[in-house]
Amino acid sequence: MKSRSYPRLFSIAFAGAALAGFLAFAAPQQANADSCQERVARADHNLHEAIEHRGYESRQAEHARGELQEARQQYWNRDHRWFNADENRWHSDRDWNDNDHQNYHHPDRDDR
Repeated sequence: MKSRSYPRLFSIAFAGAALAGFLAFAAPQQANADSCQERVARADHNLHEAIEHRGYESRQAEHARGELQEARQQYWNRDHRWFNADENRWHSDRDWNDNDHQNYHHPDRDDR
């Protein structure tokens, strides 16, 4: 009966543990990015809806603007980047404008 090579088994076990550790580290970061992106996109959508249904200066729009600003700031503070839902991209500079929806008009409501 052949004897097993313990150094080889150790190498395989070490490689497996290293891979598992890498995957465990990478998965939560992707989940956090997805969660951030979804929260900002939801807040942005809510702002569009509030402006569309209640007007730019409505109480609902003001609340939605605050939620969007809070979401952007939270992820900027944590990751030094933020997600722009209107452009569908990440920014690495804190270059958002808290009034960036000022010129948003719903196409069906532009004539009102």
